[in-house]
Amino acid sequence: MTSYLLETVKSKFPQHVLETHAFRGDETVMVKKEALPEVAAFLRDSLGFDFLMDLTAVDYLPREPRFELVCHFYSSRHNYRLRLKCPVEGNAPSVASLTPLWAGANWFEREVWDMFGIKFEGHPDLRRILMYDGFEGHPLRKDYPLKKRQPRIQHRD
Repeated sequence: MTSYLLETVKSKFPQHVLETHAFRGDETVMVKKEALPEVAAFLRDSLGFDFLMDLTAVDYLPREPRFELVCHFYSSRHNYRLRLKCPVEGNAPSVASLTPLWAGANWFEREVWDMFGIKFEGHPDLRRILMYDGFEGHPLRKDYPLKKRQPRIQHRD
């Protein structure tokens, strides 16, 4: 199944696939960020990936592109998994939202926004989910200062 998935995605999107690899059952496809919604829709509609298991990011500072968005998909019909990655630049990072395809992407994307500062274009409610509204910065960025002091939370009566 490994070569089938990778070859199918590569042949369908030759202009968008940056690389593929498989190691010990982990199949990964790296695509250009502008192709993310189209490739994800193909995975869902044509290859049977009906479950978005996880969506997160990795900060590779000082490398550019600085971030990688990482999505893990599962097909319950075929019992296979695929990791889809896309590079995201560090200067004003943004990528299209996957919430139109998977409603469950909503909270994953809010967490990535909160922790890394990557904006999801077209997200229905992009706001903090783990940190409080007045929190400054994005704490999982590698350049986030360890001893940064945050504004105090104002209590309502």
